[in-house]
Amino acid sequence: MNARKVAALDYHSEGSPGKIEVIPTKSLNTQRDLSLAYSPGVAVPCLEIQANPEVVTKYTARGNLVAVVSNGTAVLGLGNIGPMAAKPVMEGKAVLFKKFAGIDVFDLEVDSEDPEDIIRFCQLLEPTVAGINLEDIRAPDCFLIESRLKDDLDIPVFHDDQHGTAIISGAAVLNAFELTGRKTSEAIVVFNGAGASAIGTARHFINLGILPENILMLDSKGVIYEGREEGMNGYKEPFAIATEKRTLADAMEGADVFIGLSVPDVVTKEMIASMAAQPVIFALANPDPEVDPKTVAEVRKDAIVATGRSDYPNQVNNVLGFPFLFRGALDVRATAINMPMMLAATKALATLAKSTVPQSVTAAYGGKHFSFGPQYLIPKPFDARILFHVAPAVARAAMESGVAQEKLDIDEYEDKLKGSLSPAWHVIRGMVERARRRPVRVVLTDGYNEKVIRAAEQIVDEGVAIPVLVGRREKVQQIAELHGLDLTGVEVEHPIESDEARHAYAEELYELRKRKGLTRVEARSKMYQPSYFAGMMVRTGVADAMVAGIESHYPEIMRPALEIIGTAEGVRRASGLYMVALRTRELLFFADPTVNIDPDVEALTDIVLLTASFVEDLGIKPRIAMLSFSNFGSVRH
Repeated sequence: MNARKVAALDYHSEGSPGKIEVIPTKSLNTQRDLSLAYSPGVAVPCLEIQANPEVVTKYTARGNLVAVVSNGTAVLGLGNIGPMAAKPVMEGKAVLFKKFAGIDVFDLEVDSEDPEDIIRFCQLLEPTVAGINLEDIRAPDCFLIESRLKDDLDIPVFHDDQHGTAIISGAAVLNAFELTGRKTSEAIVVFNGAGASAIGTARHFINLGILPENILMLDSKGVIYEGREEGMNGYKEPFAIATEKRTLADAMEGADVFIGLSVPDVVTKEMIASMAAQPVIFALANPDPEVDPKTVAEVRKDAIVATGRSDYPNQVNNVLGFPFLFRGALDVRATAINMPMMLAATKALATLAKSTVPQSVTAAYGGKHFSFGPQYLIPKPFDARILFHVAPAVARAAMESGVAQEKLDIDEYEDKLKGSLSPAWHVIRGMVERARRRPVRVVLTDGYNEKVIRAAEQIVDEGVAIPVLVGRREKVQQIAELHGLDLTGVEVEHPIESDEARHAYAEELYELRKRKGLTRVEARSKMYQPSYFAGMMVRTGVADAMVAGIESHYPEIMRPALEIIGTAEGVRRASGLYMVALRTRELLFFADPTVNIDPDVEALTDIVLLTASFVEDLGIKPRIAMLSFSNFGSVRH
């Protein structure tokens, strides 16, 4: 057995077998806890729900609980392996729901290949869960099951194999069309594959504006054309068009788009060469695509390519869709997931891909930078912004289309989702809102650092301040263009390019520090250093604040700040402060971990007062603990 297989088995078997567990959300430490959790206390919420079923989401976990239901008849890349063998896949689906959208899941594998059994099973589940995700059920059974359940149940039912790929590939296609100047109403689209995913995606594309007569769909028998009888069913029939084309090679000639949802290595170089200019090629078969992107590049340098794999750009991954679609649906207590909600998810993903990618995403992918273009059509799975872009769009569509049982203020809902990602969000949000009311000029000393330039762009986008980068304008512009960053609204200053200001700052620094031994020559020399130049901008009122240190040691920034700006009136010393967000607590503040190494009583008092004042300014009532690494002098320091 090779190392990769061993690693996969170890991953699933080490510690607790499998990938999921049930964790209590209430205390169970005392007899009183037990009497409330179970008999007799549990009778009270039972009776409340009996009297008013609407309160079930208040007293139970149902409102955030989804069932992933499968019979294992069409597991991706494995085929009909049965329900028990499919369980690792369904557990995997469960952890993705939890990881990306905070949704709890029961994975339920049903031992039947009869669609009526699956339908009845799901019907009986309605009191237990707030939504059902159908998974890996073969076609055409999956179409019948989903259609019947959508009609019968008052909870969202979603077959991810049909609609997941549709939503994500739809976003990628919209952006590919924007890059190539195509119109949806004119594009010729070839679908290789006629299973659940292909039919679901083709239906979705039609709702995005692709004309049905411009879709050529192929199954194992070739092109689905008007009058064909072999291998046809009621789900393929709507895609039978009047055409003389019969093979994949025929279909590819002059086509604008290829969507592969079939088997590996069916597309040849000749087929690629025969496509229209700037072809859009989505080879989504897994684990091996219909054509390798490297092969495409050998033939067509102008092609835009996507696959289902993470080792190539533009991975069409369903995890970009289903967690956030359900999040939005559950939070408005939707009775269905309908086409307007799916289209909203597609358009939200397409829009998000065109915004600046945050540093957190860059870090998650080993420092690789992403910007909208042929190599980056859709967001990356670990882009946390997907949650608060897609879920609100879905919730809005649910409300507008009449399937929402609860109305939300979308702006408040978006803030709530952001807060769920980070306990610090609400505090930061308050700071941002205050800053927006009176934007100030902030000078950033490390003007050649890509992270700092990215931060400056975001500051402008958020409208919280007027950023000033210290650096040569030409070089800053080059770095920004290299990383696809926009400097609109960002000011750039450099000591060499600001002779008048530099001379004035040097003279003021000399007057300020001459009694400390600073000479006029030294003052002039220091003004070429970004930290001193920025400090004088703050002192003279040209800027209101200074951000520095990403490329410098702590003392190199502290020294000019203290020499030039100094402390506020009545404050005897500076103090360092770290703000730390934890899962279990809102925020913790640590002071002083950086400046005062061996504080005496007076210094400790100052540190406490400074920290308490800062925390109160954030709207938090401070509770203070004085900690030491020494017990009654056990450590000499």
